[in-house]
Amino acid sequence: MRRMMTRERFETAALHESPHGASVTRILSAALEAVDPAVAIRRAASSLDLDLEPGGRIFVIAIGKASVPMAEAISEILSDRLTGGIVITKHAPTISDSPFTILEGGHPVPDERSLAAGAKIRALISGLSAADLVLCLISGGGSALVASPVDGVTLSDLQSLTADLLACGARVYEINTLRRHLDVLKGGGLARLAAPARVVSLILSDVVGSPLNAIASGPTAPDPTTCADGLAILERYSLNEKHPQIVNVLQHVAETPKPGDPIFARVSNRIVADNLVAAQAALKQAEAEGFNPYLLRTDLQGEARDAAVELCRTLRWSWQTGDPVPRPACIVVGGETTVTLCPHPGHGGRNTELALASVTELANFPNVILVTLATDGEDGPTDAAGAVVTGETFRRTHELGLNPSDFLVRNDSYSFFAILDDLLKPGPTGTNVNDLTFLFTF
Repeated sequence: MRRMMTRERFETAALHESPHGASVTRILSAALEAVDPAVAIRRAASSLDLDLEPGGRIFVIAIGKASVPMAEAISEILSDRLTGGIVITKHAPTISDSPFTILEGGHPVPDERSLAAGAKIRALISGLSAADLVLCLISGGGSALVASPVDGVTLSDLQSLTADLLACGARVYEINTLRRHLDVLKGGGLARLAAPARVVSLILSDVVGSPLNAIASGPTAPDPTTCADGLAILERYSLNEKHPQIVNVLQHVAETPKPGDPIFARVSNRIVADNLVAAQAALKQAEAEGFNPYLLRTDLQGEARDAAVELCRTLRWSWQTGDPVPRPACIVVGGETTVTLCPHPGHGGRNTELALASVTELANFPNVILVTLATDGEDGPTDAAGAVVTGETFRRTHELGLNPSDFLVRNDSYSFFAILDDLLKPGPTGTNVNDLTFLFTF
């Protein structure tokens, strides 16, 4: 089960010293509690049509970082009506009495475990009848955790392509466009393989705007993109020559099922929680803590360091003018940025990089706090969820003889905030609905 969001899970040096630290941590906790996967599943299941035709069976396929609590919740609801199922996650807990097979997959780059998971899913959904129901529980991270490459593509191909796309700062929708055309389970592929069974997907969104085709690369959703779109992405990032086999496959592979395809007549997809739900809960708690709440946006994208400049400008302006909201204020921003890596990068993720780029922007600026938070508790390949920056951070850095710009140039944001003891380390949260940034003025 997911651990409670106590204050201790968000403790950092800056928040410990701040008289507002307890309020800030309660706001962070409220955001995550609102998108608890089990709560979301129970809420959605109350209105589901789960009636079966005679002889019908119910199978569960749970994919993603939140798959375990989602599967636990549906197991409690359906109990002995379940025939069986598979749960694929990043961190598999030890559960002795689970009705499901629980497996780990690779993330953020697929590995041999991801291939094994893909094979298990394909075996489970082969030979189903029209009387059967496949209940899919989908959350972020599923694109890498499960892999079943099309003919002509190897695991090594997928790994090197994914790593190259991440390194060059490709956006999630671009990476997933390619994944949908290179994997038989993605881009509506799972729904196609499960036919003629009925498919119901309950989805925890980790993609800006919650497009169904992008979350876990849309295993049960129509794919509006084409192989030509995938080729264009490779060209955009100058990856054609590095991945000739991928280019060849995209030129010849069959297209994914599109909107209007008859296979989706018996498929239902529903978003059960997303970034907006988390942001709204944070704002409600902020108001209870005495802050003036304001939702700036939930579609933040682009380079993390560029986003930092924009958000710090908003934070300074709000403190100075009371626009868009007067002090004390809690301005919430949702979305997901990217990081273009240098040739020999240090350690960090998009949230800690955004925070690091904010240190100089907020240098010596009084009574402000900027907090970045990956809602899954893991910022990229690190065990941190984000970091905390105040107007004092730059001074503390200077006293230690550190230069924030040096760390930023080498994408070493984790190391920087580790020295300051200002990394947020709540541990895996069991949910995943993109990132949140909090701008506080006092």
